[in-house]
Amino acid sequence: MTTLRAVYRYVLHKITEHPGTDITHEAECLGCGWSAQPSEDSAAVDVECMSHTGRSGHKSFRRIRTSFALVVRAD
Repeated sequence: MTTLRAVYRYVLHKITEHPGTDITHEAECLGCGWSAQPSEDSAAVDVECMSHTGRSGHKSFRRIRTSFALVVRAD
């Protein structure tokens, strides 16, 4: 009679930005729903938020950073 045994193999992995893809930055005003133009430049989005604050007095924003990730083996 044969006995089956499980073999566990652990391999370390890491998560990284997917090569060849862009990171997009966005922001939305929590006071009125205004939103900044999405951009690859986070500073440009920040400037739009500060301009909106100057015009409206709204000071709270939700900032969104979108990117694609890839899980790879850590060698």
